[in-house]
Formats: sequence, structure tokens, C-alpha cells
Amino acid sequence: MAPRPYWKGYLRLSLVTCPVVLYSAATQAERTHFHMINKETGNRLHQQMVDEETGEVVEKENKGRGYELSKGKYVEIEPEELEAIQLESTRTIDIDTFVPSEEIDKRYYDHAYYIAPDGKTGVEAFAVIRDAMKDKDRIALARIVLSHREHVIALEPFGKGLLGTTLRYEYEVKSEKEFFQGIPSPKITKEMVSLASHILDTKAGHFDARKFKDQYETGLKALVRRKAKGHTIEAPEPEPQPSNVINLVDALRQSIQGSKERRAASKTASGRKKSTARASKPGTRRKAA
Repeated sequence: MAPRPYWKGYLRLSLVTCPVVLYSAATQAERTHFHMINKETGNRLHQQMVDEETGEVVEKENKGRGYELSKGKYVEIEPEELEAIQLESTRTIDIDTFVPSEEIDKRYYDHAYYIAPDGKTGVEAFAVIRDAMKDKDRIALARIVLSHREHVIALEPFGKGLLGTTLRYEYEVKSEKEFFQGIPSPKITKEMVSLASHILDTKAGHFDARKFKDQYETGLKALVRRKAKGHTIEAPEPEPQPSNVINLVDALRQSIQGSKERRAASKTASGRKKSTARASKPGTRRKAA
């Protein structure tokens, strides 16, 4: 069964236009989800909208949207009034400009989507736009309307298709100054930096999403399985809190020593496995005999 597109429309670069579809690049379908239930009956609960003053349940036909002008005073906005201000670019991704990828602040990245041609008629135009972006090593900035709101979306070649990432507006990104201005500037010696750099080198690697495991999700699934079998779940003993570091240089040196010992132990274990594997081969046993 083909995946259901999140959005369908057109990708436009100047006079070149092709039909495209958007698919969400992320999903939470595999996460463990819970429902609210009545603990007495075991039945599922459903939420209802109630009037803040009267406490009475509000029927569907009386539900509306309102903007709070002042405390407790709202101006009601009708659905047709929202439709009246919808933009013409509702079904078109209009490419405005191409920028170097390093110029986009990572804080502005929001939601990611896969973009593919919709049918065979626009494949050639789609491929031309995609391959031109590859040659220039640029990211396209375009405009798209999702959920009645216009977004800026960054487009870049991704395999045979495009990766589109909506960007936050400037007013949505908080300045770091209000969070970092209270951080003091202690005097750091060259020895401290050198020791820390050595630790970084010992932990150098490459990004591989398969190495990251959601331990909490794994624990949730195990919890549900055990509860379903009637087991009692007991809270684990609290982990001891790390002690305060008195001497940072000593702590860095101990970290390096511990890292060396772990690598040595890992090499020893790896050597034992290889020796066991060689000894278990039929040809190896005959040769040894």
C-alpha cells in the first residue's frame, strides 16, 4: 500500500512547474501511546468541552474560535473569515531564492518532509530542478501553505527526491542572550583544555542513528508486557548522585585513565572472541592436532 501524502500541489521555479507530493519524514506511530481510562470500570474516557463559567458541556455547533483582546473578552472569528485571508500559494511551492546551506541557522529548522514528483508527467522538470541544485550546492528557499498558514521551506536534493524542511520565523526563535548572559567566564588553563581535547579524541566517531536506542520506549514496552501478564512493577533504587568535583584537572586525568582501561579491556575481550572463533573452525582444530 502506497504511503498517503501529507500535501499535494506544484513545485515552481520561474516558468518551470511540476506536480509534487509531500510526505512527513518523521513519525511517532511506533511510540507507545496511552489512553485515559476510568480506573473503576476500565472504560476509555472521552474529553468534552465545557463552558468556563457555567460548567455546562458545549455542543459541536456552538464551538467557535476567539482571540482574547483582554482578560475574559474575546473577538469571535468565523471559519469563512479565515478562508478569506488564505493565500494564493495554497497549492504551490514557490522557490524564491537559493542560499548556501551553512548560512541557515540550525535553530530555524522545524519539520522535515520528503518531496517526490506526483505521477510521470512532471518527472523531467522535477529532475532538472533537483540536479541543478546539486550542481550549485545550494538550498532553495520557497513558500508553502500548510494548515492554512504560510511557511518558509528549505529544499535540498535527497536521493532521487528532495528534502523539504519548514523554517521557523524570526519571531519564533528566542535569543540566546537571555539564557547565556549569566554564565561566568572562569579562567581555563591550557592543561585543562588539552586534557579535555584528549577525551574528545578518544570518543571520536561518526553519526549513525541506528546506534541510538530509545531506552524509555523499550522500558515502556517491557512494562506493558509485564503488567498484561499480571506482574507487579516495583520502582528501582534511586541512582547515587555524582559527587562534586573538587579538582577539575584530577577529574579529567581520571577520565582519560578510565577510558584507556576500557579500551584495553575491550581489545582483550575482542582478542578472546577471535581466538575462540578460530579454535572452533574444523580446519583449525585439525591443524592444531
